[in-house]
Amino acid sequence: MTATANMTHATTSTVGAVIRTGLAVTLAASAATMALAAAGRAAGISLDVADAPIPVTGFGVLTAVFSLIGVVLAAVLSRFARRPRRAFIRTTVVLTVLSLVPGVIVDAGAATKALLMLTHLVAAAIVVPAVARRLAA
Repeated sequence: MTATANMTHATTSTVGAVIRTGLAVTLAASAATMALAAAGRAAGISLDVADAPIPVTGFGVLTAVFSLIGVVLAAVLSRFARRPRRAFIRTTVVLTVLSLVPGVIVDAGAATKALLMLTHLVAAAIVVPAVARRLAA
């Protein structure tokens, strides 16, 4: 007698699964960007932009806000896009690249600019793949 295992993976997911995953990775990304900002400050990198300090918690709050916007985007795409994963990845790659522009033009030192851009890339690296995996190909 032989046994076979059904190894199919769901190609669709519910909006609820997208949101649950999105909330979890939003928390992880927020914690990661705050840790990165704190490590940068501890290493002597200024968190001042235009002579105004950015609090470490500000990194987490803004990461959460924009990550949640991404989760809403994913939920909408999961409902209405023909290929939600592809649409989400394409859109978030463009948005991630655009999010680096302020880091280039902001009134801050080179190390601060690099740290700001790195936090955007770290947040995207955490949120985008995890949420994309929950979307139908």
